[in-house]
Amino acid sequence: MDGKVKKQKPHQQKHSGPKAEKKKLKKQNGSTEEDERKRNPKAFAVQSAVRMAKTFHRAQDIKTKKHHVPVVDRTPLEPPPIVIVVVGPPKVGKSTLIRCLIKNFTRQKLTDICGPVTIVSGKKRRLTFMECNNDINSMIDLAKVADLVLMLIDASFGFEMETFEFLNICQVHGFPRIMGVLTHLDAFKNNKTLRKTKKNLKHRFWTEVYQGAKLFYLSGMVYGEYQNQEVKNLGRFISVMKFRPLVWQTSHPYVLADRIEDLTDPERLRTDPKCDRTVSLYGYLRGTHLKNKGQVHIPGVGDFQMSDVNFLPDPCPLPGTQKKRALNEKERLLYAPMAGVGGVVYDKDAVYIDLPANHVKQLQEVRPTTELVQSLIETHVTLDAKMAASKVSLFSGSAGLDPTDISEVQEGLREIHVWDPHTQTQRRKVVFTGDEEEENDVSGSSSDEDDDGSDSDQENQEEDDDLSTFLKEARAKSEKATRGSTPPVKKPKLEEMKGEKEVVTEAPAFADSEDELEKSEADSEGEGEAERAGDSGHCSKESEEDSEEEEEDGDDESMEEEIGADDSDEEEEQGKYRTTHSGTLKWKEGLQQKASAAFLRHQEAAPNLRKLVYGSVVEAEDSEEEEEEELGGLFRVNRPQKSKRVQANALDCSHFNPDISHNWDLEEMLNSIRDCFVTGQWEEGQDAATLLKEDEELYGDFEDLETGKVHKGKSESDEADDEDQQVKMDDEEVQKNKRLEKKRRLKERFDTEYDDGDATYFDDLKEEMQKQAELNRAEFEDMDDESRVQYEGFRPGMYVRLEISSLPCEFVTNFDPHYPIIIGGLGTSEGNVGYLQMRLKKHRWYERILKTRDPLILSLGWRRFQTIPLYHIEDHNGRHRLLKYTPQHMHCGASIWGPITPQGTGFLAVQSVSGVKANFRIAATGVVLDLDKSVTIVKKLKLIGYPYKIFQNTCFIKGMFNTVLEVAKFEGASIRTVSGIRGQIKKALSTPPGAFRATFEDRLLMSDIVFLRSWYPVSIPQLYNPITSLLLPVGQKDMWSGMRTVGQLKHDLGVRNKPSIDSLYKPITRAPRHFNPLHIPKELQKALPFKSKPKLLQPKGKVPRDLKRASVIREPHERKVAELLRALSTVHHHKKKVAQRAHHAKHKEFLQQKEKDEEAKMKRMKDARKKLYRIMGQKDQKKQRSSLKGTTRS
Repeated sequence: MDGKVKKQKPHQQKHSGPKAEKKKLKKQNGSTEEDERKRNPKAFAVQSAVRMAKTFHRAQDIKTKKHHVPVVDRTPLEPPPIVIVVVGPPKVGKSTLIRCLIKNFTRQKLTDICGPVTIVSGKKRRLTFMECNNDINSMIDLAKVADLVLMLIDASFGFEMETFEFLNICQVHGFPRIMGVLTHLDAFKNNKTLRKTKKNLKHRFWTEVYQGAKLFYLSGMVYGEYQNQEVKNLGRFISVMKFRPLVWQTSHPYVLADRIEDLTDPERLRTDPKCDRTVSLYGYLRGTHLKNKGQVHIPGVGDFQMSDVNFLPDPCPLPGTQKKRALNEKERLLYAPMAGVGGVVYDKDAVYIDLPANHVKQLQEVRPTTELVQSLIETHVTLDAKMAASKVSLFSGSAGLDPTDISEVQEGLREIHVWDPHTQTQRRKVVFTGDEEEENDVSGSSSDEDDDGSDSDQENQEEDDDLSTFLKEARAKSEKATRGSTPPVKKPKLEEMKGEKEVVTEAPAFADSEDELEKSEADSEGEGEAERAGDSGHCSKESEEDSEEEEEDGDDESMEEEIGADDSDEEEEQGKYRTTHSGTLKWKEGLQQKASAAFLRHQEAAPNLRKLVYGSVVEAEDSEEEEEEELGGLFRVNRPQKSKRVQANALDCSHFNPDISHNWDLEEMLNSIRDCFVTGQWEEGQDAATLLKEDEELYGDFEDLETGKVHKGKSESDEADDEDQQVKMDDEEVQKNKRLEKKRRLKERFDTEYDDGDATYFDDLKEEMQKQAELNRAEFEDMDDESRVQYEGFRPGMYVRLEISSLPCEFVTNFDPHYPIIIGGLGTSEGNVGYLQMRLKKHRWYERILKTRDPLILSLGWRRFQTIPLYHIEDHNGRHRLLKYTPQHMHCGASIWGPITPQGTGFLAVQSVSGVKANFRIAATGVVLDLDKSVTIVKKLKLIGYPYKIFQNTCFIKGMFNTVLEVAKFEGASIRTVSGIRGQIKKALSTPPGAFRATFEDRLLMSDIVFLRSWYPVSIPQLYNPITSLLLPVGQKDMWSGMRTVGQLKHDLGVRNKPSIDSLYKPITRAPRHFNPLHIPKELQKALPFKSKPKLLQPKGKVPRDLKRASVIREPHERKVAELLRALSTVHHHKKKVAQRAHHAKHKEFLQQKEKDEEAKMKRMKDARKKLYRIMGQKDQKKQRSSLKGTTRS
């Protein structure tokens, strides 16, 4: 192919023809399943009944698995804010995500996320964000109160151990809703790697949470924030998410404190700084109802008794109940006291006001929001130059006063430049001629003058005088410029900002409130929020009226601020305060023209809704009347009924006035509109009923021309009869209706008993729970909160104030808002401490096994505490045997001394909460089984003794016991030897002490070892050590350490135990054993069979010489005779062998001949039998033929 790839011909879609027409029809109509069923019904018929049954059963199983046990809905009408915990390892983006979500919901920014941050996210939902530190104490506490967990995962790094630790904590304490959020996705440059990483992380996340768990992707950051659309999507999911109540949360009241206040007597603090404190904690009550004077537990502090509980007005209330399309900007509340955001705070005995109302720490440098303070900061000239060029008009229409008229006030004011060695700056010092005392000029103060508290009272007084003089001057100028004109409307200048964006490098923002400053900042950041920041004409009427009323109240006071705000965008801002040779200020040139231009720009940027809708605005009366109402040009009488604002905002005739309500159940209201209908009295003398009766009398009989039926008029007697008949018919109708109602009730009762229809037990259970929930809500619905609290306690959703006395002073002095403060309510018996029986399993990811009597930190209920557990296992006979270590992959029992907690409560165990370990920290998990000491744990005890006298099967044993009393305790106990011979303890001996007599199955040897196997009850150590991590100093709250294990103590102290010599491994040397010979009595030998008799044969060895026979020397003749006999015997043996061989051959021939004869004989006999059988067969055939012939003849 020469390296060239042949290009495939692209597919060309048909635009005409039958196929194209078919596709067009398919796109227009859409192929539904019903059409296919009609066209080809056989294809959708049941092919296999078995497969159909399996499919149906599977569908039912899946449907049933989705069912949860219905619980009574106890959520109040105004539920508390949803607790959203943001969890993740360090530097994964937790604080950034919270800031972006807060900005998404409230259009405000927070720099430091301290403590809970509560916001309003919708008309019926509020959210409380809480950041979880990388501390296992915070993770455990927040997992118990979280409704939703946002689990942040660094996609560029992968899963970290903190993620899995928090998931395991949640599984123990009740699994809240969990949503994963992948961050740092912009670190991937290759899309293929990004997709693969997303898939792997998603499936691993599904494995840990559940299949299909929601996982969000935050692709990247823009200017230090996540992308708006992604944050908005995440906020939408949070706003519509549903939550299932968790058992522990719904059965216990708890408060996540968002504000803390020390109420201790200051005098007592002065005399004793280490005294116990009285503290009030504030927060939303969650869970169930809270009773006053109850017991509570603060995780990280301890158990306490509440001295007082009160409910306060909601600091972050839900929006009003009136119908609106969306939340107003003013109703998007943010409440975070620990982060410095609150507003007006109502307390039991005080009201705290933070000014400005929506003070938020900005990301950039905090700058003043009014022109007056800004001009004072950025001024380039001194006050004497300003005052020399200014005039003051005390009353309207009066002449302005020059500085020469009041020269005695300004006389002698001069400036000296002094170098300050501390600040390394040149400072301007004001010197008065009449006074030798030198004071600092306030005009040279820096932008952080609000925080400087070192100025004296005299300096503050001087500053106030100068400010009042300058304020009067600015007000006089603004009165001249704006007299007779409409007060300007506060709206941002969108058009000017667009046109002057390239020219202006930095324009200070001036506004009357932080809300407008926030809007202008949002516009300058380019987020596309310009329509929201300005008034686009689509806001609600209430917000428009509120804003206009605020503007009217602050017109006179903020006129100079608005003029400065308009001029702040001009290039001539830099030379605004420059003075000319004549002493006048340049910024005052053309002040009236600037004010009118600014007013016109304001009017263009803020369209009037009434003018847009109705085309005109009702003008107010002449401004001369207003001038008549002014007092000296400084004050003005406020008459709301004559205000043009009231006239411009008059009630629209097309709107229904909600204040005018009518009760249509009253008879008077019905009578008032009765004559408006056809049957009413239209005018005097024209009653509809009278006219109808006259028509009947007038026309009388008539005939229906279409049907031919004649209708006759009624006489008075007929009418009376008709009335009687009508009464009878009404009675019959009533009786008939009663009978029908009775039949209907009977039918319904029959249907409910015998015909359930589609209703299932699950539906009935849900309906029952729904009825119970409605009954619960309706019980105290009409009562006021004060009375209701007396009956049912403080209900969830209330903002409560808990006063707790005798708190340790370290709780207040070492307070850190980054750590959660949870006040968990305790039940009636949960404040006691006792024995607890648990089922425990070592976590499969924890690398070490747990040892009995090693201190362990448990998280049980609200508490975190250290205790000493005893591990045990139940044998087949019901005995609870003590274990030295936990089993590897199996549950075991655990007994502890700790707080009484309801049965079925889950717990988790860790060995240490200090620092961050490299490995998995969750050591074990389990559940509470029992709350008493019914389980007796026993350990195996082996007592060893040695026999010192043996009498047949009876032995005397020593070394097992020490006294006669101990032996008496174990009389009748079973014992055994190492070789397996069983025995029993009989009686104690007098000497030696502790010796006893025992009998055995067989005779013992002196080398045998006797042992007694017994069970000894073990007592549970009574250690309950609460973890007081919140009392540690700031920065060390994750360094709490309690009791150490024996191994840790040896490691820390450098102690090494000397091992027992018997425990050391050494070579085994076994000496050969010599056994006595076996001795069998002679009588027993006689009775034994020969096979079992001992063969007492002498071993063959060297024969002694005396036993040897003497050698015989034969004579020659004897030798010849012996040789002859040997030769004869040899010949005889040879002949005998030859004869035998011949005999065998002859016998073999005989046998072969005999076999041949037998075969011939058998053949002859076979042929004879054949011939005989043939003859017999022929005879039988003849007989049959003759018999057949006879039958045919007959």
